[in-house]
Amino acid sequence: MSKSHSSYDPAFFAQLFQIEDRHFWFRVRNQAIAKIVEQVTRNWADGYRILEIGCGTGNVLRVLNQVCARGFVIGMDLFAEGLQFAKTRTEGALVAGDMQSPPFATTFNLIGLFDVLEHLPDDEQVLQTIAKMLAQDGVLLLTVPADPRLWSYFDEASHHCRRYTASELETRLTRAGYRVEYLTPYMASLFPLMLLGRRLATWLRRGSNPTSQRAHEMASTDLRITPILNDLLAWWLDQETRWIDSRRRLPFGTSLLAVARKA
Repeated sequence: MSKSHSSYDPAFFAQLFQIEDRHFWFRVRNQAIAKIVEQVTRNWADGYRILEIGCGTGNVLRVLNQVCARGFVIGMDLFAEGLQFAKTRTEGALVAGDMQSPPFATTFNLIGLFDVLEHLPDDEQVLQTIAKMLAQDGVLLLTVPADPRLWSYFDEASHHCRRYTASELETRLTRAGYRVEYLTPYMASLFPLMLLGRRLATWLRRGSNPTSQRAHEMASTDLRITPILNDLLAWWLDQETRWIDSRRRLPFGTSLLAVARKA
């Protein structure tokens, strides 16, 4: 992947850095990731190696450093703009690099890919490349946006290539050489509201296509924090973390979470 593919708009980094610590969506995602990482690494010997690809502003990377105190955590991103923010959140190792030509002479026990895969045109090739970076029996933990029916201006502004169904994601992982241990939708409580909102937005914009600037403005509005509603959604969605912690599968959701082991 290179910047010429327009996989991401670096202009979003500053806004994300301002809201990630408080916004319900990022808080809930971090809690789910932390639970799974705690499970996966619990019995590993000290000194295990973790890499987050596409670490951006370091929001998840900070959580990985906290949960994996016995291991060695590296964050990598293609964009220097994101790494500048990540430096303020972690004292861990940060690398500017491209996953297509990873600058590492070692393999990793766990690689995290959090809402990155949907930005990349050839996702199966990326998954195959990541498998080569994993140690024997290594684990890939990833999150992606779910359900093509939820496609909207937000996906367009975010430079997404696709949203996934659970079966599509499992198929891609299996074909790329992984054994899927756990895969579930999550943020189920958001699904009815988002589906209704997306359909309403589609109906309202019939016959017109918003410019990329307008799509960016609408996406930025979605990221604003409404104090009382934000805390209520954070509390409500946090209940799903218990299901994820017990590896139960939710029936639907706006995102997918998968744990896949190198086969």
